[in-house]
Amino acid sequence: MAAATAATGLVAAGVLSGAGTAAADGRPGTQGGAAATINGLKTYGEAVIHEGGGDQRVSAGLFEMSVDGGGTLQTYCVDLHNPTQRDARYEETPWSGTSLGANKDAGRIRWILQNSYPQVNDLATLARRAGAGALTEQDAAAGTQVAIWRYSDGAKVDAVDPQAEKLADYLEKSARNLGEPQASLTLDPPAVSGRPGDVLGPVTVHTNADAVTVLPPADAASSGVRITDKTGKTLTSARDGSRVYFDVPESAADGTAQLTLQASTTVPVGRAFASDSRSQTQILAGSSESTVSATATANWAAEGAIPAVSTREDCAAGGVDVITANTGDRPFTFDLLGTEHTVPAGATRTVTVPLQEDQAYDFTITGPNGFSHHVTGLLDCKTQGAVTTEHAPAHNQPSPATVGGSAIPDNTDLAATGGSAITPLIAGLAIGLVVIGGTVLIILRNREQQNG
Repeated sequence: MAAATAATGLVAAGVLSGAGTAAADGRPGTQGGAAATINGLKTYGEAVIHEGGGDQRVSAGLFEMSVDGGGTLQTYCVDLHNPTQRDARYEETPWSGTSLGANKDAGRIRWILQNSYPQVNDLATLARRAGAGALTEQDAAAGTQVAIWRYSDGAKVDAVDPQAEKLADYLEKSARNLGEPQASLTLDPPAVSGRPGDVLGPVTVHTNADAVTVLPPADAASSGVRITDKTGKTLTSARDGSRVYFDVPESAADGTAQLTLQASTTVPVGRAFASDSRSQTQILAGSSESTVSATATANWAAEGAIPAVSTREDCAAGGVDVITANTGDRPFTFDLLGTEHTVPAGATRTVTVPLQEDQAYDFTITGPNGFSHHVTGLLDCKTQGAVTTEHAPAHNQPSPATVGGSAIPDNTDLAATGGSAITPLIAGLAIGLVVIGGTVLIILRNREQQNG
């Protein structure tokens, strides 16, 4: 039983949550950008996956997402072996927080996105480049998705339509490595600290937007905290490369404040989008003018330790990095999963919480004077395993449960398909425990009768 429990991955340093979806606002590594809800496949064709000694026919093409605050995104799937959850929430994520971070061909996927549909919407030109007779939007979307799967998942997959297959072959052979695109909006670092009376920062703005609106802390009027530039001038807007500061009054009681930056821009093609619901990782193919935002936090105290804590998913290390900077004059000691860690005054330390692939996590970092930092999420760093058994033949129209590479039967609870394949093992363990319990009761009863 101990071996079986370890195999299920249910125990991972005490950081795993239950089967439910983790709260998006506690997810590390997404200090800014676009947040959106997936609406499903919108433009697609058919593909055949050759795997496990058999062929499987699936839908393949463009997804659509609705951005919080306004805007629409078009995406392709880069995670063939996971299903897509209906109405799953997604956040713009660095490649390092997804399977793309360790994929040497991630840059080729970006080239495909920039040189195919919908970025190239002149289908006649695209068909001529690919040596295809003619391409419909559905063919172009299917061929592009197939080419991406070959690099994102190493899949043996072909488009059903001959013209779409010619496009896929052309894109695969022509692709060149490009770098990761700039975030639509992010702040570095996402947390700062210092003494009241000081100017805390800087926090550097990274964005592709022409202008960014700076929203001061909600309690700025009462706390007196201002958001300024390095000269002390109050800021109401910023741009790429701007450095912003928290100006905290000397009379301010120990506390914290948060600023928010917001902009309207097109999200760069090739940005990754990840979800906490074990829904397929997506990569951006096109964006309307969309709302993006980012936040940064300041923490101050008159004396003692003054921590600034941030977290990020680190796929290279296989876990979540907890980054703590202590700008105070005393060491800062915090508790993480039952272990104490100390950051000396004026130092920065990074502690990595190891996690298993596809495991949810939910933990709280605690420290003196009521310090608390809650972190939730799900580590999804790899494309692995076989295509899910919930695949169904592709149809002319997708059912509500159809996904890029995964079509779930209509009578299936879609959220359940995001569960692990360990479910049968868990059920088997439960049955085994019942049987063992029953056997023990029988033995004890027989002994009582003998003693009687």
